[in-house]
Amino acid sequence: MAAYVVGEIEVTDPVTYQEYGKQVLATIQKFGGRFVVRGGKAEALEGAAPKRIVVLEFPSLEQAQSWYHSADYAPLIKLRQKASRGRLIVVEGV
Repeated sequence: MAAYVVGEIEVTDPVTYQEYGKQVLATIQKFGGRFVVRGGKAEALEGAAPKRIVVLEFPSLEQAQSWYHSADYAPLIKLRQKASRGRLIVVEGV
């Protein structure tokens, strides 16, 4: 069953975040993942619109978790957190 990592991100340092963006795709692909949403215009239908939304799809919850906890992604977590604030969740699809 597919799983999705959903991020609600506010970029606070665009230059550093751009560096993160250049490196993250290779780590995602290594675990069978892909971007479904990567920024783009967001419109609030209810509540306040987030600054930036990112949605990643992985073949399974285990692969999504393995990506997040991997040695490949660990340094990028720190880079992302230095350049932004927000939250990430992982959820199984149907």
